[in-house]
This record gives sequence, structure tokens and C-alpha cells, in this order.
Amino acid sequence: MDTIERLGQLGVIPVVKIEDARRAPRLAQALITGGLPCVEITFRTSAAAEAIRSICDSEPEMIVGAGTVLTVNQANEAVEAGARFIVSPGFDAKVVDWCLRRKVAVIPGIATATEALMALGKGLRVLKFFPCEMLGGIPMLKAISAALVGVKYVPTGGISASNMAAYLQLPMVHAVAGSWLATSKMIEVEAFDDIARFASEAVGVVQDVRIEGEPA
Repeated sequence: MDTIERLGQLGVIPVVKIEDARRAPRLAQALITGGLPCVEITFRTSAAAEAIRSICDSEPEMIVGAGTVLTVNQANEAVEAGARFIVSPGFDAKVVDWCLRRKVAVIPGIATATEALMALGKGLRVLKFFPCEMLGGIPMLKAISAALVGVKYVPTGGISASNMAAYLQLPMVHAVAGSWLATSKMIEVEAFDDIARFASEAVGVVQDVRIEGEPA
């Protein structure tokens, strides 16, 4: 099973901004305890690469990715640290091409049909839809997917415990992603029990949605 397929199987991707890489192993342990062995570490802090490396060293079964990747240099830094997938807020052909040449899973962000077509032109079929709620949320996803058949999306931006089930019920949604599972504040105060609980609750939602969606 490849990385993107596995993320779809898990159904939810914690998006994490971390300020202190020393807390990264305990973060990973909390997510694993909650049944969610994946994380997207955003490149919005100087600790990102070290946090990725630390998690990969301490929890090798964890699927670790890098988010908010804006440049090829950041993508390279993330992959050298151990990242198995790259996520960007928008479509950047240079980043996408770099990942494809190195056979690194990449999920570029799109906000319009035009950007989606650019990604499709690169052979990509799983795209980040960002910022989801601000762009129209579920109605927008339904509208865009009617024209772009066969494309799957990872809605991000405004996703929470209260609306994740509604998104996961959509056939075009590959997985959802969000920061509510492990906020910067939660990591800072070392609320790892809460993170494990939120992860477990999210896993439960994914399972419930998929059971409900099975044919009778």
C-alpha cells in the first residue's frame, strides 16, 4: 500500500505546527495511542525538519509528512529528514515536479478547477482542497467534483470534530485534515492525553462513517 492510499485508509490527517522538536516524539506516541499513526508537520516553524526527523527516528511506523511546503528546498529538507509525503497550500509546478521525479508522494493544494486541471496534467488524482470552509465547503466540493470525475480531495481549513463526518461521507473525499487534533497550545502544555483522546475520537468517526456507508 502506498503512502497516499494509506492516508486515505486512515481517513484523517493531524496537521501540526510545532515550536519545540523535543516534544515531537511524545506527540507521535499520543497519536499512535489514539490509533492514528500519521501526522503532517507544517513548515511554519524552524523546528519542522527536526521534528520530522525525531518522529521518524523514535516511531518508524508513523507516516510522517511535511505541510505548508512552499519551495523545492523545503521539500528536499523535509524528505531528507524522513518525510514520506509533501503537502502544499497551493499548486507549485516546481515542487510537484521535484516530488514526482523522486517518487515522493505529493498532495498539492487547489482552490479552483483551473488549479485542479494543472494537477491532473501532472498525473495527480488526490488533491488538497484549501481553505475548504472559506471556499464554500461541501457545496463547492460537490460542484467541482461533478466536472472533475475521478479526483479525490483532502479538505483542509475549517475542518473540525463537529463537521469531519459530513465531509467523510462524500465519495470524492479521500481523507480530511486539520489542526484540532493537536494544536500548538496543546503541544506546548504537553496535553498529550488530550491529543490521544481526540485522535481516538476521530478514528471512531471515520469507522462509524465507513460502517454506515457499507452496502446492506
